[in-house]
Order: sequence, then C-alpha cells, then structure tokens
Amino acid sequence: MAILKDILYKVSLVSISGITDIEIHNITMDSRSVKEKTLFTAVKGTQADGHQFIEMAIDKGATAIVCEVMPAYLREGITYIEVKDSSEALGIISSNFFGNPSSKLSLIGVTGTNGKTTTVTLLHKLFRSLGYNAGLLSTVENKINDEIIPSTHTTPDAVTLNQLLQKMVESGCSHCFMEVSSHSVVQHRIAGLTFAGGAFTNITHDHLDYHQTFEEYIRAKKMFFDSLPSTAFALVNADDKRGMVMIQNTKAKKQTYGLKTMADFKGKLISNTFHGIELEIDRKDVWFKLIGSFNAYNLLGIYGIAVLLGEDSEEVLKELSSLESAKGRFEQIISKEKITAIVDYAHTPDALKNVLETIQDLRQGNEQIITVVGCGGNRDATKRPVMADIACKLSNKVILTSDNPRNEDPMDIIAQMQKGVSLTDQRKTMVIPDRKEAIKTAIMLAGGNDILLVAGKGHENYQEIKGVKHPFDDKETVKELFQLLGK
Repeated sequence: MAILKDILYKVSLVSISGITDIEIHNITMDSRSVKEKTLFTAVKGTQADGHQFIEMAIDKGATAIVCEVMPAYLREGITYIEVKDSSEALGIISSNFFGNPSSKLSLIGVTGTNGKTTTVTLLHKLFRSLGYNAGLLSTVENKINDEIIPSTHTTPDAVTLNQLLQKMVESGCSHCFMEVSSHSVVQHRIAGLTFAGGAFTNITHDHLDYHQTFEEYIRAKKMFFDSLPSTAFALVNADDKRGMVMIQNTKAKKQTYGLKTMADFKGKLISNTFHGIELEIDRKDVWFKLIGSFNAYNLLGIYGIAVLLGEDSEEVLKELSSLESAKGRFEQIISKEKITAIVDYAHTPDALKNVLETIQDLRQGNEQIITVVGCGGNRDATKRPVMADIACKLSNKVILTSDNPRNEDPMDIIAQMQKGVSLTDQRKTMVIPDRKEAIKTAIMLAGGNDILLVAGKGHENYQEIKGVKHPFDDKETVKELFQLLGK
C-alpha cells in the first residue's frame, strides 16, 4: 500500500485531474489484473494500446489512471494523471511503490548482443561462493539466492522487476546481477532503477526486426550508459570497436577490459582446449572451466565487475576458476563412439561464428564439424541468410532446420536461410525441417571423434509453434538419440 502523491515522485507530469491523497494497493499495466484501489497505467505497446482498456480498468476497481492522452470523458471519483511517456512513468511509479529496492542493494546491469546471460549467471554464482546473498535476473531464470523463479523475458516488465528486487532486499540480498536488453531500455522498463554499475560485452547484428537499423540498436544500448549516475561504474569491452562509444556521455566512472588493446583490466589467452582455457589476468595465470575465446572476454568482464565492487582480486580468480558455464552455453555431450555434441544458444550471426571458430580452433585433426541450425520466427529476418552462410563456411556439413518458428512457416524461414548458401556450399547442405530428425540425421552422419553443433536454442526446453510451446530440449534429444542409435 502507498499514497498516490508519494509514488508520483520524480514522474514527469503533464496534468492531474482528481485528488492524489488516496491509497493505492496495487499497480499494473494489465487491465486483467486490476482490483480494488489499483493504479492502472495505459501503455502503448507493440500489440495493443492500454488506453483502450481504461474504462474496463475503472469498472474493475482502478481508482487512478496514468495515461498519455486524457479520455474524452472523465469519471467522477477517479484520479487521472497525464504524462508524456506512460512506460517511463510506470518504471518510476513501480520503483516508488515498492520502496525503491534497487537503491538498497548493488544492482549491476549487463548489456550487449552476446555474453549477457553467461556474465550475470557467473557473477551470481561467484558472489554466492564468496558468501553473499545475491539475486539474478536473466533470460534463463531469475533467482533470489538459490530459489529459482521462472523467466519469461530478458528483462521483466517494470512492475515485476521492482517486485522481484523488493523480494531480494527482503531476503537480505546485497547484490543483484541483471541482463539489460535493448528492448527494456527503449521501453523504459528499467526507468526509476538505481544501478551501482553497468557493463557492455559487445554489439553485433541482432533485433533489427524491432530497432529497424543497426544505428538504432547501438543507440538503445548506449542509452543505458547515458542514464548511469556518477556514483556508478561503466565497464566496457575495449576490443569491441563500439565499446568506447557506449561511454562517451556517461556520468559513471569509465573502466575498460580487453585481450588485444590497452585496458584497465587486461587479459591474455594462453591456451584454449575442449577442457577449458588458460588466461593471464593481472599477471596471474589461471585455468578456467569455460571454453573459447568469447568466454575469455566474459571471464575478464566478470573479474572487472567483481573488483570494481570491492572484492579481493585473488579471491575472485580462485572462485571463478571453479565455476562452470551457464546452461545451454557450449554444453558438451560425448557419445561412446567419442562423437562430441555441443549444444549452444548461438542465435545471432556473431554468436554462431564465435562457437564455430572455437570448435575450429579446438579440433585436433580431420574431425568433421556437422552443424544443425535454424532461425526463430517473427524475429529479425535479415540475419537468416548470414547465419546459414557462416554455418556453411565453418562446417563440413550443415543441416538447416526449424528453431522456434512461432507464427511463421518453418519452410519460409529455411528458404530465407538458403539464400545465404553459395553454389559451392549447396552440396554440403541439407534441409530437414523436423528438428529431432535433423539432429538424428546429424548423429547418423557423424563418425568417431566428429564434432556436432546443435545451435540456436541452448537452455530452452520447448519449441514454439503457432503460439504453443511444445516440449523440446536439444541436450536431452541428443542424449536420447546417441543411445537409440548406439553411437
């Protein structure tokens, strides 16, 4: 419960009609969850405009309405708050309503195209192993200490986000590590939050279905750093050519990490094997269980964040060296015939390239690399031919299949992927839309010591088709087929 005038603190108001000295017991942007004494915020979304549901919200018990456009008819006894941007207002109102929980712990936001999940997941594991109570907000799952709360978006809506942060504070969490997506920045889902630090991993081709241009995508990421306070730190990957762009206008303390260029946190990749990587960090050689040069960057970024949060560098390296990667990130299954299957979430051109280049680096001799890959429906279509081209260039055989087609026809998606397959690469490319059959065929084609990459879904345990999520787990499917085929 809160008083309306108190939760409007710092909201950019245009006008108010009605009294603000009233109790609010609930806040929402979803008219279906309205109950007595609710503040309903009408948000213009991609699917629907919340302004159309104002009357329904009032009928269900809403006593205050936040909107960008005042209704033609104002009902008696209802307080109407006109704002310039409803999404931004909802973020600030949510933060106020739940007692500004983000200011009561060290909230670290991690943004970038690839590496966000691995970074925040390992940060959470690291700080738990260092003895802290800590929260996690990620694509895979949300956590309060070791309690798992299912995740539906990379960044939850503002109300859910602040509710989770409040629960973390109540559970004694001193830190929270959070993925910050470009969508959440543009949609102001993180408005009103107080960040102790922000980190940037890299930026490559993704989400152009939403942002339209790569420049807009970059701008969305940069907005996060522009909003950081002077009390926070901004840590960026100096080896990414847009790393320094991210922190041009930030008020936060600027810090960098890198393997190739001069940086505040400098690393050097010494060895890279299927069992792990050896890195030199701050003149100390450390062995890590993670695999691939892309994970060298993740580990270096994690190290930098931990040190900037005041942790002892040697203790951080010791604990980091014992941690394993996030679920669905370069997970290996080895069959009795010594076929190595790798399940990875790689669903962008850069992520797929990173994983396949890592496999190329790790192969010992003439092992075949067989890649099973698809692209998600109702998402950025421009990356489809690019991903097929990368798969063909870095694999001996490629099977194009279905990922999460959502509301698209899987064959339409595959046809767009095929446009990226050159004439010379067509002979090593197959099309099998049924994902299980595609994986089965790949295993049948594989001989001893060959390497099979199943890319695109990683940790996901479903396949979304026409609005329905059907149970499907790449890792479990590989295990089952290894056994079934006697491989």
